[in-house]
Amino acid sequence: MYIKCWGSRGSIPVSGDQYSRYGGDTTCIEVIAKSGETIIIDAGTGIRCLGNSLIERKISRYYLLFTHAHWDHIQGFAFFRPLLSNKAKLMIQDREFLGVYTKALLNKVMEMPFFPIGLKDLKADIKFDQALTGKFNIGSLSIETIPTSHPGGGLGYKFIEDGKSFVFLTDNELGFDHPGGVGFDAYMKFSQNVDLLFHDAEYTDDEYQQKGSWGHSSIQTVLDLALKANVKKFGMFHLNQDRTDDQMDSIVSKCRKDLKKMNSTLDCFAVPCNMEIHL
Repeated sequence: MYIKCWGSRGSIPVSGDQYSRYGGDTTCIEVIAKSGETIIIDAGTGIRCLGNSLIERKISRYYLLFTHAHWDHIQGFAFFRPLLSNKAKLMIQDREFLGVYTKALLNKVMEMPFFPIGLKDLKADIKFDQALTGKFNIGSLSIETIPTSHPGGGLGYKFIEDGKSFVFLTDNELGFDHPGGVGFDAYMKFSQNVDLLFHDAEYTDDEYQQKGSWGHSSIQTVLDLALKANVKKFGMFHLNQDRTDDQMDSIVSKCRKDLKKMNSTLDCFAVPCNMEIHL
């Protein structure tokens, strides 16, 4: 299993020298199965560069899954260049977002006055598949989902292949139970013994005191989850839009010092744009 991050920033894309190491694009993850299938998680602004890369690599068939439909997870969809190619085939997860299904949702954000062309104007072969929810397989990957604790709800994902596992839980608040959320213990069980966990870690403890119930987790709470779940590698995700590279480095350094004091072997880091991991 190959995993690449094309965007890990939360809420809104950012730019500037102070964000150059971790990047400013919003959520987009690429997962490639051993059998060759390409899966995309979320269409944040990071999907623009991913699309350019897929064209360069001459990859023309993709699956698109969504965690949820907030702006920072869908706003790059219209700028995914393969959509303009009649050689591209895109299978999109078809599910309901608070009463709106995927096709209607994407049609809504790609209509006037928000955007000059709609889904009907795209050249790619686009299909919507209701089977891409719950538990399902794509090629050699076995995929499981779990409801996340976030305003409006969402989904987290577990990818399993050849005994290796990757869990992706962004926009998931561990300290507050939103409608649809399943609680700390369920997320801990879902992440138990996985090789790699990417989890929302937007706030410091001090910030969380002011922003609890906003839909995002405190770094310390997620670190606790990773330790209790016996995760091998933990990547902090949904990086705060105002968090500079230096500030993020300081947070990572503190977490590593805390882990060292506990004699923990957990590998902890913040997920930068363009990070590649092979499992």
